Amino acid sequence: MKVVGIDPGTAACGYGIVHESGGRLRGIHHGWWSTSPRERPEVRLMTIYDGVAGLIAEYAPDAVVLEESFVGVDARTALSVGQARGAVLVAAAHAGLPCAEYAPSAVKNAVCGYGRAEKSQVQRMVKAILGLDALPTPDHAADALAVAICHALAPRLLKMAG
Repeated sequence: MKVVGIDPGTAACGYGIVHESGGRLRGIHHGWWSTSPRERPEVRLMTIYDGVAGLIAEYAPDAVVLEESFVGVDARTALSVGQARGAVLVAAAHAGLPCAEYAPSAVKNAVCGYGRAEKSQVQRMVKAILGLDALPTPDHAADALAVAICHALAPRLLKMAG
């Protein structure tokens, strides 16, 4: 199973691609897209849509997964992240791919064994799980890889839980 994980955002949108085979995980590619607040909102969203569509075309994943948004006190940020999520979902739907979403605490629990792990802990565990040479940076890319790992392991974990 090949999974594209996304940590959505308009200023910084992280992505990571993970391949699971026979219970082994391998990191394929990760990075992030950055857009300027000086750009029009529709141009920023098109950058994210085109980026996701490009990953889908190049890596032919089986699923696209997103980290659910943490809705804090800033409604403007929540709206912006929601728009980025929409761009990702539309790109996946256009390619006919299923999508799944995971709460940040579920992702941290799957990767670190602790739902309130710090970002640095997530980076170190993603590096260890995938056998990467260096910590995945920026943290948006590490979060995207973490959500992809969470999804890739989900079927196995569900079977083990009975």
